[in-house]
Amino acid sequence: MNNSDNNFYNKPFSYVYVEEAAFEYAQAQNILAKFPNATVIPIKHYKDVFNRKNQNTVAQKHSQQLILAVEQENFLYPGAAVCQDFGNKHFYYTSLMMNCIYDCEYCYLQGMYPSGNLVIFVNIEDYFKKLEEMLCKHEIYLCISFDSDLMAFEHITGIVGKWIKFCRTHPSLTIEVRTKSANFAAIKELAPPSNVILAWTLTPDYVVANHEHKTPSLNARLAAAQAAINAGYKVRLCFDPVLLLPDYETIYGEFLEYIFSKINPDDINDVSFGEFRVSNDYLKRMRKLRPCSALLQYPYDTTGGVASYDRERGQLLLAFIKNKLEKYFSKDKIYCWKGDEEQ
Repeated sequence: MNNSDNNFYNKPFSYVYVEEAAFEYAQAQNILAKFPNATVIPIKHYKDVFNRKNQNTVAQKHSQQLILAVEQENFLYPGAAVCQDFGNKHFYYTSLMMNCIYDCEYCYLQGMYPSGNLVIFVNIEDYFKKLEEMLCKHEIYLCISFDSDLMAFEHITGIVGKWIKFCRTHPSLTIEVRTKSANFAAIKELAPPSNVILAWTLTPDYVVANHEHKTPSLNARLAAAQAAINAGYKVRLCFDPVLLLPDYETIYGEFLEYIFSKINPDDINDVSFGEFRVSNDYLKRMRKLRPCSALLQYPYDTTGGVASYDRERGQLLLAFIKNKLEKYFSKDKIYCWKGDEEQ
């Protein structure tokens, strides 16, 4: 897209849709203050905007708008089968924010959500209350940034900071904050609790250039991860999804060597990786949205409703990555997703 094409789109976040019930929350007022020139439109329910028919999530990424809402009941979800639980029995995820400011070609969110706009739920205290009820029964491992990139929007919401403070007084809770952001500066002044893991998804420069849009460079992510290490945070590195690229052995081999020439493996809590996989229903929608994407039009195999590479190619790809990582980490620090043989 050239600059003249941008004239067809409204500026990002020039409109903020706000549920009437959300106006009374301090979080909503704080966010609105960050967009003083936006047109604020009251609505009854976020789904009236977010779930409208005939939206194009890819086109909307050029002009994302914001929706502030109050979540009424879905505060925590059991961890999905396509996600890694890192050996935790009580594995959950939560979504205080739906959708992402980045636009990765392979992202499942474009198949899951009908809209490319962002939804932020402003009643975080209700999430904490529900979580406290569950923590009375057992420990919980919680991923808070699966359906968005909270760190990338932290300067607007402060959500990650609120979770970090909550973790300080709830030692039986462990949270993971997954991100591609270089925005560690937004939380750098917060002392790191031992039950918070900051997890950076890292991808080769080839993937950033060809399959990701708006994401920070590999070097920017590495710098953020190193800053978090220096500040005392537990840092996980995630190579997920690994893509079956042309000459993937060269691309991923040089990629991993470069990473661990910049970051000391001894400073990393653990690493995870997994091949590209997505719900077959999501993939069908993604293919319609990006008909020219060779990555999405690839003839994936489907097992149990999940599309991924055929078994032989997938195993070769994962074995290659695992072999490279074992040069830097003991086996107990390497987590690999591979479907029904997840480790």
